[in-house]
Amino acid sequence: MKLLLRILFFILLGALATGMYFKNKIDYSQGERIIGLTVLAGAFIYLPLFLYHHWKGKRLQDYTMSEENIKKMREK
Repeated sequence: MKLLLRILFFILLGALATGMYFKNKIDYSQGERIIGLTVLAGAFIYLPLFLYHHWKGKRLQDYTMSEENIKKMREK
């Protein structure tokens, strides 16, 4: 999963750089499309995979303010 995330990150980074190049040098509208599709892919493909990978195996209760966690904080 870690390798997949790295590969996808560099693909998205390359696509963003390509979009910026197209926008500035070749065709403005084509560059805007490439940048837009890259942002959509980053938001709807990369971000959920990234969050799933980093939250796997963790309990949400450890990161929320419950009565039990507040008592632990007061004891310290």
